Amino acid sequence: MAVSTAALATARRTRRFYVGMAIAITITVFAGFSRSYFLKSWYGTPELSGLLHIHGLVFTAWVLFFLSQAVLVATGRTYLHRRMGIAGAVLAGLVVIVGTAVAITRVKTGVSPIPGVPALSFLAIPLFDMVVFAILVSAAIYFRRRLEAHKRLMTLSMISLLAAPIARMTFLPLPPGPPTFFGLSDLFIVVLLVYDLSTRGKVHPATIWGGLLIVASQPLRLMISGTQPWLAFASWLTS
Repeated sequence: MAVSTAALATARRTRRFYVGMAIAITITVFAGFSRSYFLKSWYGTPELSGLLHIHGLVFTAWVLFFLSQAVLVATGRTYLHRRMGIAGAVLAGLVVIVGTAVAITRVKTGVSPIPGVPALSFLAIPLFDMVVFAILVSAAIYFRRRLEAHKRLMTLSMISLLAAPIARMTFLPLPPGPPTFFGLSDLFIVVLLVYDLSTRGKVHPATIWGGLLIVASQPLRLMISGTQPWLAFASWLTS
């Protein structure tokens, strides 16, 4: 009975943690894109192009899908969670396709969101986001029957996209730029690490490798963004 009670308590804590992470991620996305998308009529920001509207819809659908999947598992509706898996895979593919198209299209204007950083160099940031996201989601789908790995990889795939909304939080009293938006998004990985240590006594391999992929990609993209090979590739991509 004691073992059963402890197991139930652990299961409840796990469900609460992943739902809590999904809610925190959803709030972060909403806060970051509130001025430019969700509440743009309130703030009077410029109209968006058709492609940006599609991007907003696809990305919002993906975030809500992620949140709903966490809630379905937490409420014991795992059958429905699995049934929605195919739709999630298709939606994740759309996130990559539309996100890549938006990144290339915006760079074609020659304007970089980061002052002092050339547009072609900046392109490395969103394109790497798409690559890392695609790898993590693909791994989560591959390990869908290994539940502990699957839910961590799905959570990390969402974390890999958080630099974009955080970068748009101009209301934060922090200097703009990669150290801020990468650093704040990495705090979500730290939370996952702490959760693993507190519940398992060690970090799950999915957390280790997925977290390392995200963190290692951040300085890597900054290092190559100003190199001639990258600039030639980015110029070809946006020509």
